[in-house]
Amino acid sequence: MAFRFLIVSFFALLSACTSAPAVHSPEDDLGIQWVKHSAEYQAITRQVYQSAEKDLANFINDPEWSAMPGHPREDGLPPAVVIDVDETVVSNVDFQIAFERPFTNRKMYDYFQEHEAIPVAGVVEFVTTAREAGVTVFFVTNRPCAPIEGKPGDCPQKDWTLKELASIGIESDKDHVLLANEQGWDRAKIGRREHIAENYRVIMLFGDDLGDFTPCVRKTLYGPCTEPATKVSRQALVDQHRHYWGHGWYTVPGPMHGSWTSFTD
Repeated sequence: MAFRFLIVSFFALLSACTSAPAVHSPEDDLGIQWVKHSAEYQAITRQVYQSAEKDLANFINDPEWSAMPGHPREDGLPPAVVIDVDETVVSNVDFQIAFERPFTNRKMYDYFQEHEAIPVAGVVEFVTTAREAGVTVFFVTNRPCAPIEGKPGDCPQKDWTLKELASIGIESDKDHVLLANEQGWDRAKIGRREHIAENYRVIMLFGDDLGDFTPCVRKTLYGPCTEPATKVSRQALVDQHRHYWGHGWYTVPGPMHGSWTSFTD
């Protein structure tokens, strides 16, 4: 009897070990739920953009100031700000709740053909104020510029992004929305920021990911990076640029996804 019990217990344990892992539900993800439901998230994003608004005049009036190390390389360049799109200008929280895992860009594209964009609190007012002050606004996103089956054009994500921005009250054009894979750019946004800095003095950067401010934050090698990022190297980048945080560099919370998710083990 004891032997039979051991055999039954062994196969029960084996079955438990080899069964499919439980699927993580968005309803169980506190980051998603916090963005969706908390007043604190709304307060923080407004705080970020209102703080930046107060800094605008000083940065505009200081011709030597730049939010990009090593710039400006020419005198007299007009001021510009660079803003990420997803979770910085538009919130994808409803998509994060609704889509069937795993993520693909096509799934997000299709979702937003039928759903309204959600503005991140404070961004529309900031963009309006910056433009009224004579600052050019660029949107740099890692949405890929690539064909989508059944959709017209070589870069339908560009038109979609422009449509989304317009729907929340921010008009822009193709020259001021820069995607990954466009003009040979990869997912390292530093290349696009450098492109902008050739003709503008970039006075502010906005994003929800460390890569919106500095390169070499991922395990995958992009741009100028020669070694994969680590937790230690990412923290070193934060420390190295400590004088920029809240002073030219403005980060909004991004608890739902991002480069940080590769470093949680």
